[in-house]
Amino acid sequence: MAVFGPEDRAAFEEHCVALYEDMVAAGGIAADDPRVAEGADDRPAFDLLVQLGLVSLDADSATWLPEDPAAVQSRVVTPLSAEAGRLLEESSQWARAFGPLRQAWRRAPETGGRGPFTYLRGAAIGPYIGGLTAETESELLTAQPQTGRDPQTLAEAALRDTAALARGVRMRTLYQHSARRSAVTHKYVAAVTGLGAEVRTLDEFFNRMIVVDRRVVVIPATDDNTLAIAVREPSVVAYLVDVFERAWERARPFGNRESTTMKDIAEEQRAMTIRMLIEGHADPVSAKRLGVSPRTYAGYVADLKAEHDADTRFQLGYLMGRRGVQGDRALDGETGAPDQE
Repeated sequence: MAVFGPEDRAAFEEHCVALYEDMVAAGGIAADDPRVAEGADDRPAFDLLVQLGLVSLDADSATWLPEDPAAVQSRVVTPLSAEAGRLLEESSQWARAFGPLRQAWRRAPETGGRGPFTYLRGAAIGPYIGGLTAETESELLTAQPQTGRDPQTLAEAALRDTAALARGVRMRTLYQHSARRSAVTHKYVAAVTGLGAEVRTLDEFFNRMIVVDRRVVVIPATDDNTLAIAVREPSVVAYLVDVFERAWERARPFGNRESTTMKDIAEEQRAMTIRMLIEGHADPVSAKRLGVSPRTYAGYVADLKAEHDADTRFQLGYLMGRRGVQGDRALDGETGAPDQE
């Protein structure tokens, strides 16, 4: 049975459909019609219709008659579906065949003589992480700053992570407190926690990081995330896991909507804003470290100005200094001590 390809389909859509419609409207076309004569413009389209079985010759009347397309469709589509199934099965077999090679490569302490570090650039980062996640055996630790987590990225992560959780992989994820304001992030968290994952948020923590089975860690090598490093050196991996664990202990469970918890989170973000001001960071840097937009960060600063009755940042810094405000909730209390004139 003939198998028709994309070129045939393109020609069919561009030329055959109109000719077939004319034949249906006229009840057929004479065998000696000049439109289907050798060398005529419509001849290639006519030949494809014949090949597809959409027209047949009635010898008694010497007329080409249109056939029911519903009956012909299965003869065209079925072979394609069978071929697609064969290719899908073949691709699955090849993926399984490559599995041991990928595992051997990633488990080796000095893969290919390149040492325990693999540099990943641009478009290669996503597939590498996807492959690592697909091969996770027991545990997945991820730290994701809120910035850069667009809906498409989160949707891809949800598919990848839920598949891992369904295999029984344990998963813990850290976000910044600002993630709680994102409806898209809430949907992602609901999807993964429903399968047993744990998600917490923190006022500030280290940069993006993915830890697979405590044997491979992927971290960014540039601020714009166009270069990443896969680390397999055991001592470095252990150090990064310890950094994650310390941050995890200080973080708060995501999804807990108790007013006391949300109040604590608001106070932590306020304290973090104060620390950024005291340390003299530029607004874009401070906003990134809090995981919020520069506009939102400017709103935090404006709130502090109103709280301390300050007109400028310089005045705000002076007043906070006099009142002993240090960006530490345990020391600052609500608004600090009153002025001592």
